[in-house]
Amino acid sequence: MYKSILTIVILFSFFACSQSDTLELVDSPKAEVVSMNGKSLQEIVREKNLAGNDLSILIDKSEYTFQVLHKDSVLITYPCVFGFNPVDDKHQEGDGCTPEGTFKIRSKYPHRSWSYFIWIDYPNKTSWKRFNDRKANGEIDDKATIGGEIGIHGVPKGADEMISSKTNWTLGCISLTTKSITDVYKSIGPNTIIEIVP
Repeated sequence: MYKSILTIVILFSFFACSQSDTLELVDSPKAEVVSMNGKSLQEIVREKNLAGNDLSILIDKSEYTFQVLHKDSVLITYPCVFGFNPVDDKHQEGDGCTPEGTFKIRSKYPHRSWSYFIWIDYPNKTSWKRFNDRKANGEIDDKATIGGEIGIHGVPKGADEMISSKTNWTLGCISLTTKSITDVYKSIGPNTIIEIVP
């Protein structure tokens, strides 16, 4: 049944596109959500009286981690997955890669299939420079397009297993469990900066 759900999801995505705080598990150990005192991000933000715009996000592709920080302090770490090519930087539309670099939030809104969608500003100025340089160097075809519609979102209903099993199912987006994307969506601000590293 899991394989059939995954097949449907992949097909669908082709058509849609500080003090004494200690680290503890928020969810079950399988989920690997780690936070200060075992609290949700919403609870941490509320208790510490933090503004959403003062938070930043660090996404590590090699570690499959999505961290929310305040200054240099990691508040919470969620597991995440990526595009079906999780290793390389995004070169062009259709390559299944998640772009690397520093991004801003373009928009955020509820999503009928993936709970919530946080749309990032790929391609930005740096993305376009890399894309044009790769074209000039012959790394990608002259007719290639850069792509877009990259964001952070959840999974289809009942498909949280794709996150804990590290199933890279998107076309380049970052995917979290339903509970995690809800926690992030309700905590960050419109000016939260997102950094994606290899």
